[in-house]
Amino acid sequence: MQQAITLAALNEQIKQTLDANLLPSYWVIAEIGELRDSVKGHAYLDLVEKASSGIVAKMRGNIWSYTYQTIRRKFESVTGTPLQSGMNILALVTVQFHELYGISLVIKDIDANFTLGERARKRQEIIDRLKAEGLFDQNKQFVLPKVSQKIALISSVTAAGYGDFVNQLTENPYGYRVHVRFFQASMQGNNAVSEIIGAIDRVEELQLTEGFDMVVLIRGGGAQTDLDCFDAYELAKTIANAALPVVTGIGHERDESIADLVAHTRLKTPTAVASFILSGFQEYEDSLRRQMVYVERYTQKKLKLASERLLGNVHLLKNLFYGKVSGEKNKLDSSAQKTLRLSQHKLEKKRIQVTNLQFYLKKSSSIRLQQSLLKLEQYEKTIRRSDPVYLLSKGYTRTEKDGVPLHKTRIQSGDTIVTYSPNKKITSQIKKIDPA
Repeated sequence: MQQAITLAALNEQIKQTLDANLLPSYWVIAEIGELRDSVKGHAYLDLVEKASSGIVAKMRGNIWSYTYQTIRRKFESVTGTPLQSGMNILALVTVQFHELYGISLVIKDIDANFTLGERARKRQEIIDRLKAEGLFDQNKQFVLPKVSQKIALISSVTAAGYGDFVNQLTENPYGYRVHVRFFQASMQGNNAVSEIIGAIDRVEELQLTEGFDMVVLIRGGGAQTDLDCFDAYELAKTIANAALPVVTGIGHERDESIADLVAHTRLKTPTAVASFILSGFQEYEDSLRRQMVYVERYTQKKLKLASERLLGNVHLLKNLFYGKVSGEKNKLDSSAQKTLRLSQHKLEKKRIQVTNLQFYLKKSSSIRLQQSLLKLEQYEKTIRRSDPVYLLSKGYTRTEKDGVPLHKTRIQSGDTIVTYSPNKKITSQIKKIDPA
């Protein structure tokens, strides 16, 4: 049986074996699966190699601060883009084995002229295609409502940020009510793209009845390799062509997918999206409050100016009124005295005229009365002579047909007529009518 050794001894043998058999450095092609900057200026990487079946190799990499600053400046000056997850790099590395932290690669240099990794190249090709098709900024043309109250949420119940997003909206301290309808879709894996597209299609089918204000797509971060689905062209095209503004909160600050780029608004995390929605409520409420304050101040200012103007007018009117009243009172007193004198004079004249008229009326009335009596006697005699009875007594008669005098009606042979004398009523029938 082989003699047992300690783990530290084994690690020491591994370290010595590696140091003895490996070259001082190697040029290695690998993809940056994840890149993290430390507060001390170092960079920590996950280097991976992929095949159609997935990741076939993975190792930690480190770039120490002094080297990292040089590499980063040179790389950005040549490529125009910073080092980031998803890039294929050609790196000069040394293999380092540490008894506590295991094996890792220390990156000494990166060839900036090496073509960007396959993932980054494809990503840039998709971005260029979207721009050429006029889709890249299409969703950004929507104008967000001032207050978004109906949200179509696309996520997975198992996504890290789903619960945080919903809780932040429903339990907000301001009491705002946001209606969220959930649409399930995978947020990673082979089915993620088709399920997210399907969820967007379902949202648009329900838009007429639901009246959504926006679509929210959230995930909650994760390793860069888990976010590949959000760089798919078909998903980006669907988001760009969506009938509603799309707001994303897919990953952490260092993650920026093509879905983020084509969306109307890209935010870091699901909680940032929730805060963004609530901020719309707050901004609208603040706007209303400012308008109310403005209206109140404007009204107070107007009321104060009107009050001051009114008081000034009141004083002016009082002075004018008192002056007018005093002047008119003096005029009235003078007119009253004058009117009194004129009235007394006119009354005296009228009294004399009335006395004269009274005497004249008495005299003229007496004369008129005598004349009228004489006329009445004459009228009486005339009327008496015109009385039918008087005429009948003189030998005249009155003949009628059907109660109508003969001179006022038409007569003919055979008609019956009635003749009146002072003491007889004679009924006759006309036999013959001769012209006079």
